[in-house]
Amino acid sequence: MNKKTEWGGKRYHSLNYFLREKFGEKVFKISLDAGFTCPNRDGTISRGGCIFCSERGSGDYAGERCFSISKQFEHIKEMMAKKWKNGKYIAYFQAYTNTYAPIEVLREKYEEAISQEDVVALAIATRPDCLTEEVLDLLQEMNKRVYTWVELGLQTVNEDTAKVINRGYKLNVFEEAVRNLRIRGIDVVVHTIFGLPGEDEKDMLKTVDYVAHCDIQGVKFHLLHLMKDTPLVKLYEQGRIKFLSQEQYISLICKSISMLPQDVVVHRLTGDAPRALLIGPMWSLKKWEVLNDIDKYMEDNSSYQGLDFFTNNLK
Repeated sequence: MNKKTEWGGKRYHSLNYFLREKFGEKVFKISLDAGFTCPNRDGTISRGGCIFCSERGSGDYAGERCFSISKQFEHIKEMMAKKWKNGKYIAYFQAYTNTYAPIEVLREKYEEAISQEDVVALAIATRPDCLTEEVLDLLQEMNKRVYTWVELGLQTVNEDTAKVINRGYKLNVFEEAVRNLRIRGIDVVVHTIFGLPGEDEKDMLKTVDYVAHCDIQGVKFHLLHLMKDTPLVKLYEQGRIKFLSQEQYISLICKSISMLPQDVVVHRLTGDAPRALLIGPMWSLKKWEVLNDIDKYMEDNSSYQGLDFFTNNLK
């Protein structure tokens, strides 16, 4: 079988490569806070949210919700222009659950975002249990106007772990959401987290194996960050959280990349939490060092995306 082993110099199908191929130039993400909440916070499902989620609903680097979508967009665009002069933009609804509002409110927010100059894509982060028929139809409409993908926070396939982290839905809900989105031709990006309480390497790679065999188009790998003022702190104080080392994480990421099919886009390999909020692991603040170490590990081990897609047997 003829295998592609490089994507613009990388051994994995990076988002940067994908976007350059699709749009012919650099594309930047503008992270927005539309002022939504989450059913896992407001009492509809639960209160407090997923135990790792920050007070800003995982939108710590998004715009300020007190400003309009247009004002947030312009402010972040101006900051980016100091580093990069040219490019197009993705309007990324990042904070909280971005399909959890009346349909007319969603439409207004999405419309305002895609009407900004040089926006070529729309990204919506949400929960799989917040995709009604009305919402799905709206997303399908948006996708006909501008390239749209939906991000779903799966985190783990382990139902026991899902209860511990207060995810608030079962695996079959995720599967139904993926089916409904794909029927409408909408790309799906899945979030996973390494280092969740009680999970070992086998558990984490089982989640990757599951995701690799779903009809998804992208994946985000996250390291579990312990941040101040989150419910996760209590488990940490009880000794139930053990941070992954940088070496462990890099090894896990490289094994995971090799398990993915080559057409899946790797949107993220690691994340970074605000320094002022982060309790650990502190090595995660060295984002570029981690990314460089991942590249080196894959090169040293002759690994690349897709290498083990047909051979892994973790189910």
